Amino acid sequence: MAIALMIYNQFEFDLRCEWGLQGVTQLAPISDVVVIVDVLSFSTCVEIATNRGAIIFPYPSKDESVIDYAKSIQAELASHRKSRTTSHYSLSPKSLLEIPASTRLVLPSPNGSFLSLQTGTTPTLAGCLRNCEVVARVAQSYGKRIAVIPAGERWRDDGSLRPAFEDLLGAGAILSYLHGSLSPEAEIAVVIFQTCQKNLLGYLKQCSSGKELIAAGFEADVEIASAYNISDCVPLFTKNSYVRKESGNDGFLHLCSPRPNP
Repeated sequence: MAIALMIYNQFEFDLRCEWGLQGVTQLAPISDVVVIVDVLSFSTCVEIATNRGAIIFPYPSKDESVIDYAKSIQAELASHRKSRTTSHYSLSPKSLLEIPASTRLVLPSPNGSFLSLQTGTTPTLAGCLRNCEVVARVAQSYGKRIAVIPAGERWRDDGSLRPAFEDLLGAGAILSYLHGSLSPEAEIAVVIFQTCQKNLLGYLKQCSSGKELIAAGFEADVEIASAYNISDCVPLFTKNSYVRKESGNDGFLHLCSPRPNP
């Protein structure tokens, strides 16, 4: 049994990458830090909100239980992205651009939120294209064993994992700034990012998740999520919430160099 588990946990490599819940299950226990990547749109929302000083509470589902949870922690509940009622905050990054500091917001999501709650005691960060460089820097400060988890989406008919291009792209962006031995899974993510780096917005608009958002009237969210390396905010998951990690004396200014294109 132990040998079987070792086959899938990429233990012989410093930098690991695997999808969704099984990725967290296999990699978190043997890694120094986990980075959750859900570009469209959980981790992008978390970066924007925590950058403004908000506190984000992940919740794994959108059923009725989330209402009681939000009340129990005295937090506002984000509404469904397409809803025009209740909270004006949602999984739409655009809705969070002006969120006030100290706002306590429950953000339900079956992908990024759910995975954030599965990492146990392993330090956990939220990464996206907007903050990929500084997240890599901070992740490296925890140790050399780093697990980058592209969240993926869910197929509507059966709820199974749909590997999502945008999350592999975001994972590759973060991994490109990390130093250490790459698993094959991590290396292919870097290659995907380097191949697409010159036209991130174009690729995000053309991928399935991007087309879905554009068709629903959320093209601005795709544009916001495609912004590359514009943020020095590192969301840290602690005490059941994401908060902005305070910088050290160097202010995270001395950042790693990206891996060269092959």
